[in-house]
Amino acid sequence: MTYPNTTRRHFQLTLIALPWALAANPVRAHGEQHGKASAAVVKEQKPWGIAGEPREAKRTVEIRMTDDMKLLPNHLEVREGETLRLRAVNKGKLMHEIVIGTSEELKTHADLMKKHPGMEHDEPYMAHVPPGRRGDIVWTFNRPGDFEFACLIAGHFEAGMRGTIRVKPTA
Repeated sequence: MTYPNTTRRHFQLTLIALPWALAANPVRAHGEQHGKASAAVVKEQKPWGIAGEPREAKRTVEIRMTDDMKLLPNHLEVREGETLRLRAVNKGKLMHEIVIGTSEELKTHADLMKKHPGMEHDEPYMAHVPPGRRGDIVWTFNRPGDFEFACLIAGHFEAGMRGTIRVKPTA
C-alpha cells in the first residue's frame, strides 16, 4: 500500500513525537509510587482538610504498614489548623498505601479498588508505598471532626488496615 507524501510525513512525525509526548506527561498508575515531587500539588479543600506545605509541618508521625494488615499507630489526634507530615513506612513485602478521608469516602474508594485494581490517581492525601520504602503526605487538618486513614489496596481495607484521626477544634 502506498501513501501520499503528506500522510507518510505525518506518520513519521507522529512516530518521532510520540516518545517525547509520553516523556513530558508521565502516567502514574496506582501501583507505582505517586510522583508528588515532580508535579505541583493541587490544593483542593476536602472535608478532612487541604494539602499542606512541607515547611509548615511542625510534626512528623511515622505510620508503619505491615503485611499482617495493621497500621501503627492506628489513631492520631491533631489540632484544627495543624499541618502534619504523615510518613508511611512499608515494613512488609506487599504493596501498601495510606489514604486519608471520611469513612464513607474510603469505603467507596475501597469498593472501586476491588473493581479496578489498576485505577490511576495521584492525590495529595494518598501515599502509595512499595515494600521497604516510605512515602509522605503533608496535610493541613483545617476542619474539626473524626476522619480515617486506610490502605485501599484490594482486600487490605476489608482486612482491617485502617485507623482514625480526631481533629480537635481550636478553642
